[in-house]
Amino acid sequence: MSYDRYVAICKPLHYGTLMDSRACATMAAAAWGAGVLSSLLHTANTFSLPLCHGNVVNQFFCEIPQILKLSCSVFYLREVVFLCFGASLVLACFAFIVVSYVQIFMAVLRMPSEQGRHKDFYTCLPHLAVVSLFLITAFFAHLKPPSVSSPSMDLMVAVLYSVVPPTLNPIIYSMRNREIKDAVRKVISKCVSKAVNCPSFGIHDM
Repeated sequence: MSYDRYVAICKPLHYGTLMDSRACATMAAAAWGAGVLSSLLHTANTFSLPLCHGNVVNQFFCEIPQILKLSCSVFYLREVVFLCFGASLVLACFAFIVVSYVQIFMAVLRMPSEQGRHKDFYTCLPHLAVVSLFLITAFFAHLKPPSVSSPSMDLMVAVLYSVVPPTLNPIIYSMRNREIKDAVRKVISKCVSKAVNCPSFGIHDM
């Protein structure tokens, strides 16, 4: 997404050639391939860990740091190595995103039109906010010291980086579509009109 915005804002005349179907397929395949490889490594390693503190995870899904707490074997160091490797990849991606957005903001600030600057900022900031939320909460969940860990905090942080960003992504990007905005307005107006026309619904039936 950051590269797409970089090309669209900084190199608009070359957008058709730089962001063609082949480039999009290559980036999508790289992201999916990295995700599948990371999942396979973590899954294979966690299944090989001997669980010495029972098999109950105090969450509604098996998060890696929670599984490591159940192991009292030195083999958990392999998982730590995998986590550090994944963190380095994420940091590299984050550095690429930061560099892209620095160039984007420099190009936007040089625009003479104030309306154009607002439009480009509105396009970029939601994506940057979602990415920042995901990275900050994910790093905190995996790298926080045990002294600040608690079941409620672990659950809240896990929800923040695993549930909230995927939920916000389609909302943020679809709300830029005029047809979806019109559909949402129609649904809201219908709900409001029903509430206004039937303010005492259910009272007379009691």
